[in-house]
Amino acid sequence: MAKIDNNFWKNPPWGDGEKKYRLGLSPIDKSKWLNRKPNKELFQHKKNLLNSSYKKVIATTEDSLEAQKYLGDIFGITDTNYPDLIAELSLNIQDDLCVMESKNQQRLIAASICSPSYWDVKTKIGRPLKEIHDPVVSLDKKIGERISTFIRQVPIMKPFGRQNWLIHGDTKRFHLKEEKTLKTDPSNWFIRSEKETLCRYHEDYSLFTINVLFQPLEEIFNHLKQKQNLINSLQKLDKDEADYFGGNTKISILLEYLSGQV
Repeated sequence: MAKIDNNFWKNPPWGDGEKKYRLGLSPIDKSKWLNRKPNKELFQHKKNLLNSSYKKVIATTEDSLEAQKYLGDIFGITDTNYPDLIAELSLNIQDDLCVMESKNQQRLIAASICSPSYWDVKTKIGRPLKEIHDPVVSLDKKIGERISTFIRQVPIMKPFGRQNWLIHGDTKRFHLKEEKTLKTDPSNWFIRSEKETLCRYHEDYSLFTINVLFQPLEEIFNHLKQKQNLINSLQKLDKDEADYFGGNTKISILLEYLSGQV
């Protein structure tokens, strides 16, 4: 069961009811960038996946060795018993890790994804940033070029943060595909919050991180302003966004629940 985090409810990822898919990047203190050690449960989750399903969670291109080495220098880690250094790095932070080119096509060249939310790293590795947004057809039109320009122009070693969110029927971390139909009562659903950071850590390479946290959806009834803001944000989803979120049926169930009609 996810513990109630009062700080989460002071500033939830949907804010004042903004549109869900927006750039929303803000500078963060560099000292808070990569200092989130995993707890015992999360460490074991990652370790088990690396040992049992390595190729499902780790993906690299042949030309990513230099990028991994530079990132390892930042972590202070240079050796590993795994085939790829990024696997070792992932055990030293709560977040999933995505290394991209800062220039050229901005390809995804190395990744450790132990908590995917509706995507499979095997299908994304080596692809340009523009193509990675394919699941949400309209996303590239909304923020794709802005993200691309941001990565090319942002100062080196100046990290930025943003928040994303989904709503799941459980607290399982490993979701390759979206849940089209949730058979449980929404009072048993969870907000899946993703605290994300983006930092150009080298002239040629950038790191995108994803830290997944859960909060019980029913807690929202103790925060009525945040509940109304979530309703507003859900109502602003366009067709592509709604499909990626889990479909109109899921959204309808949520809106009825949040409106107190269930």
